Amino acid sequence: MSDLVTETVALSSRVLGDAGHGDFIWGHSSARDPDGRGVWIKPSGYGLEEITPELVQLLDWNGEILHGTGQRHVEYPIHTEIMAARPDVGGVVHTHSPHAVALAAAGQELRPVSHAANYFVPPSVPRFTDTADLIVTAELGQSLTTVLADTQAVFLVNHGIVTVGPDLPTATIAALLLEEAAKQQLLTAGYGGFPSWSPREESLAKRERIYHPAALDQLWQYLVRRLDHGTPGTPSA
Repeated sequence: MSDLVTETVALSSRVLGDAGHGDFIWGHSSARDPDGRGVWIKPSGYGLEEITPELVQLLDWNGEILHGTGQRHVEYPIHTEIMAARPDVGGVVHTHSPHAVALAAAGQELRPVSHAANYFVPPSVPRFTDTADLIVTAELGQSLTTVLADTQAVFLVNHGIVTVGPDLPTATIAALLLEEAAKQQLLTAGYGGFPSWSPREESLAKRERIYHPAALDQLWQYLVRRLDHGTPGTPSA
């Protein structure tokens, strides 16, 4: 089982790096340990695109390294506190994706101006503003978890994003879609005028038709194949 989960964390990391979520050696993704011991997570000191299964660490709920070597990410409380509070979450991603950071810093709400945004909206994507510094304590992790509530994503204003899912592939796809949605909204705003977006009922209908579980699985398989083929770029729904 550990071989499967470390492979998933490695694939998630490399998919994120391939899609432009890399910020040098920063950013991380994690998967819940199937045996309840904590989280399997990308280690510190490596870029997302570098991660292999052998590098993935197992941290307990207090951040102690149970498996693996090297340094842990200091922001591990993002992962441990969210998973401790939400048993429905099996994967967590935190990156500094540029367009999502810009949209949140501009004070704009994410609007369903594109297919990708319909994955999240409605409801509104919440905004964490307690600090723009790193989430390095259990208290900050718990505060972030409170803001995230039962949604799939949160903007860490002037910092980055956090996305979650029932498993790590879904959380990874959510991170890619959130960045794509922010990019599309900023591109739309750049043309001037007032952008239009789908009403609530249409957004929910599009979400059901476009992002059903079978489609998400197909998208994940595509993202993994693209790693093998060495084709960079960000997917668009």
